[in-house]
Amino acid sequence: MNIRSITYFLAPRLPLSEQQQEQARRFEAAARQRFQAAGYAVQTTRAATTPFGEWVFHSGKRRAPEIAAMVEQTFTALGFSYISIGPARVSHPDEYQLLPEILAATQNLFVAGHMTRPGEVSLAAVQACSRVIHQAATISPDGFANLRFAALASVPAGAPFFPAAYHNADRPAFALALEAADLAVQAFSGAASLEEARRSLIERMEREAANLAEEAQELAAESGAVFTGLDYSLAPYPEEARSLGAAMERLGVFNLGEHGSLAAAAFLADSIDRARFQRTGFSGLMLPVLEDSVLAQRAAQGSLSIKDLLLFSAVCGTGLDTVPLPGDTPVEHLAALLLDLAALSARLGKPLTARLMPLPGKKAGDPVEFDFAYFAPSRVMALDASPLVGLLSTSEGFVLAPRRKG
Repeated sequence: MNIRSITYFLAPRLPLSEQQQEQARRFEAAARQRFQAAGYAVQTTRAATTPFGEWVFHSGKRRAPEIAAMVEQTFTALGFSYISIGPARVSHPDEYQLLPEILAATQNLFVAGHMTRPGEVSLAAVQACSRVIHQAATISPDGFANLRFAALASVPAGAPFFPAAYHNADRPAFALALEAADLAVQAFSGAASLEEARRSLIERMEREAANLAEEAQELAAESGAVFTGLDYSLAPYPEEARSLGAAMERLGVFNLGEHGSLAAAAFLADSIDRARFQRTGFSGLMLPVLEDSVLAQRAAQGSLSIKDLLLFSAVCGTGLDTVPLPGDTPVEHLAALLLDLAALSARLGKPLTARLMPLPGKKAGDPVEFDFAYFAPSRVMALDASPLVGLLSTSEGFVLAPRRKG
């Protein structure tokens, strides 16, 4: 198991004070050193701020890309690999228009956009997020900029996984995003029963969580930053030993995407729910297509579809992640898919995200291969969508209350 990210949350004030910068620099160095000394591989340290609209616009909206680039440069110099400046807000529709410019002006900076607010799906925000994805796909020839944008549905502050990370308090805080798919692969390999498989995974998770929490609490006492918890979403890495797809197939699914896959996803997500640890973020089953070698392979074979992933979102954690799409996907088709995700989130009362990646010049079935350590080779996935018409094509919002029980 690795630590994908130690994410440091703060509420910046422009210009960034020397005190804020020094506090962040000291935290980054101390955090990395502490967890590495405890025997954990720390892949990245990251910084996440309050939503950018709360502090960037004091210098004028036109300067937003320039300020974002300055923030990226500052935090990179402080030792952080990636920076998130939070989501555009439903109540401020002009913020979404700035996101493609911000992405174009930066390389390691992440942004997002809300599609919902409490109890309501915003059609206007869904459409705005679709336009961001459509425009961001053209920033570079490979469409890679969309790795740094996510459309959010019911996602609260505090999740340490990017691009969903943002802060909502004045006091600095931190959380750990864990790459722990290997725990599920190990637990399910050779288990004699489902109960043994579940128990083995929970025991592994809780053992690691206790060690990590002890180190984190000591770091919190030393740094003054609040430790908010672990996001145990069992994130994968593109090799079979660290693949959630492999773990699900070890339970008995022949090819992920075939019937039985939803049951495997539900079983794995339920096991995560039963583990006892200090939770933050999603702490659920994460199924990023291009980051998981088995998911990428099944998508390339055609057994795993976008509709399958949306179905799995009903029982697992994060939604649609690193999904490769045809480069000529119309913005209206993206909006139809995002609307389904937002409605699912609102109706189930759970956070979901979409990180969609239209790839310029590629069509469904074309091979996908990035020179990026976290991505596995796959193929472009077909999107079965048409433009919405009638009432669902308007810009109004609509209320969707979580399903009543009983």
